[in-house]
Amino acid sequence: MEILQFIIEDGLELIVFLWIIGYFIKMTKIVQHEWVPFILLTISLFFTPFKLGGYTADTIIQAVLVTGAAVLGHQFVINGEKLLK
Repeated sequence: MEILQFIIEDGLELIVFLWIIGYFIKMTKIVQHEWVPFILLTISLFFTPFKLGGYTADTIIQAVLVTGAAVLGHQFVINGEKLLK
């Protein structure tokens, strides 16, 4: 089972958005790297309900799933690069 099976199609755009925001935060070194997932979750909890139609239990769960997919995807890229070296 893939995590993307649980994410509503409209939420896929938010994964890319969070990935870009996370990359920007890491490159500018605004905060320590350990805080990036928490910041992305906060951003996702704010934007996902607007994108998906209001604050409900479903949209909050979608916000967490979208953040998880963005962070997990980024970790796959980082660890994949390490494996290829």
